[in-house]
Amino acid sequence: MPELIRVAAARWAIEECFQTAKNEAGLDHYQVRGYRAWYAHVTLAMLAAAYLAATRAQEAKRGTHSQPQR
Repeated sequence: MPELIRVAAARWAIEECFQTAKNEAGLDHYQVRGYRAWYAHVTLAMLAAAYLAATRAQEAKRGTHSQPQR
């Protein structure tokens, strides 16, 4: 049972990451027409999401964290 709880918690963190990428980096704004185009879109969207997360972490560390604009 503890293993199941650990896996469920890990999955929740991954789902939150993808939801953030959808909201902030446009991960879900693509209609699949070909693998290469889809792969490029997902790669760039995840790169943008990683950049935003790293920038947000640096700002929080410096104490200049601002609310994301939507």
